[in-house]
Amino acid sequence: MTSPAGEALTWNVAGLLAEDPGASREFDLEAATVALDDELTLAQAVSGHVRLRRTNRGILADADLTAALGTACSRCLRPIAIPVEVRLEEEFLPALDISSGKPLPTADEPEVARLTDHHELDLEPLVRDELLLAEPIAPVCRPDCPGLCPDCGQPLDEGEHDHEVDDIDPRLEALRGFTPRDE
Repeated sequence: MTSPAGEALTWNVAGLLAEDPGASREFDLEAATVALDDELTLAQAVSGHVRLRRTNRGILADADLTAALGTACSRCLRPIAIPVEVRLEEEFLPALDISSGKPLPTADEPEVARLTDHHELDLEPLVRDELLLAEPIAPVCRPDCPGLCPDCGQPLDEGEHDHEVDDIDPRLEALRGFTPRDE
């Protein structure tokens, strides 16, 4: 199945929960959206393949996804897109019994991913966490990015940057004539 463009990463799995273990559903994503931090955006929507399988306890979600994070080069501040691959494998347990609708105990495994009360599997929080973890600490537009001119603030690979420096810190004046010895 193909998810409509712009769809959230949520699926109703009530029908799959009613089936025997081993049953599965597969979805192709083309342009799913994920809300990120204020400083980080999606330069390319999330796309890829999701497979949901019924286990004896719940639903196992396998996902191979790609996206691109929009950020700024840490050297020259130009906007850049960082391609990211996300691989997820997580088991989701039901919060309610599928036949009776009664709440299931969750105290035994508080850290386990849970389906919603409407038997929906929501991958968005997991995908968001993986995208945030994939953000590079100091992204660069290219490995040899020269950065910004310390005098005019323009990228060093644009225009002329032969500024004359007249003001030297008086504490560094003694170093003006320094030349290192060849060893």
